[in-house]
Order: sequence, then structure tokens, then C-alpha cells
Amino acid sequence: MSEEAKWYVVHTYSGYENKVAKDIEKVVENRKLQDLIPEVKVPTEIVTEVKEDKRSHSSKTVEVEKKLFPSYVLVKMVLTDDSWYIVRNTRGVTGFVGPASKPVPLTDKEVRALGVETKRSENITVSFKVGDNVEVTTGSFEGFVGKVEKIDLEAQTADVLVSMFGRETSVTLPLTQVKPEA
Repeated sequence: MSEEAKWYVVHTYSGYENKVAKDIEKVVENRKLQDLIPEVKVPTEIVTEVKEDKRSHSSKTVEVEKKLFPSYVLVKMVLTDDSWYIVRNTRGVTGFVGPASKPVPLTDKEVRALGVETKRSENITVSFKVGDNVEVTTGSFEGFVGKVEKIDLEAQTADVLVSMFGRETSVTLPLTQVKPEA
């Protein structure tokens, strides 16, 4: 294939995101179409939630995986009649995001902003180090300030110790979501 695969956004019925992703992957595998549709993703993040126990009148924190974009699946594909047909006719898919259901690929900037694809060849520069205080700029911990415990350049994440509900909690965040404290 001379054409490069691009990321497209597919709208699904609510709650069908994982099923749609698995079904598309199954069709791709069965028909050996990995060159047309190399990747399917349901973007998620790990969120720390406080659960109240009504019986013991106590609370505990648990980590829960939440969908970043409910009712949407991201599909990396080379747009052909075949790939369009496979995705569009997958059970649970309501259509592509774009005018009149004509698929419009995400721009490189949008792909980077969504954190869908991380190019390992990119040179990553981090303006903070372990022990520094950082501010969380986006995501569920936006506005929190914490101390950097660990930086993983390969995974492009930082483990940050934030104070939540009077307790220190370690959270792993993408490097794009943190900046040195002002």
C-alpha cells in the first residue's frame, strides 16, 4: 500500500465502544486486512475515585478505567471502499465523524493532543526532574500540584504524588499533562 494509514473517529452506540473495537479487529484479522486497518483504540484513562461504604461508614479510594470519549472509537486505516464498508457496517457503529458521514482524518496535531499515538523517535524534553513540584494542566487532576516521584521517557509518563482528601496519592500522568510549578 502506498497510501499511509490515518486516524479516523467513529461514533458508536453508548456502551458499545469496546465491542465495536473488538469486532473491527476480528474482521481485520479474519480477512487479513492489517495493511488497511492496522489499529483500533478506545482511549481510556485511569481515574482515582472515592467509594463510600455505607455499612462501615468509611471510604476507600479505587482506581477505575474511564473512557476519555464515550461513544467514540479511533480507527487507524487507509481509507478505501473496503475499509470504509467494514467499519461503517460493524454492529454498533452509527457513522464516521465528519460532514455527511464522510470520514475526515485527524490532523497530526489532533493525534498528538489526544495522545493516541506516541512516536518513540521524537526527542522528548522534560523541563522538570524527580523531586520537583509540578502542576497538572489537563485531565481529571487538572489544577493539582504534586511532587514528581519518577519520570518514564519511554512511556512518556510521570509518577506524581498529589495530596487528595488529606492523603498523599501517587498518580501516573502523561508528560503532556504536567508542567513545572510556576
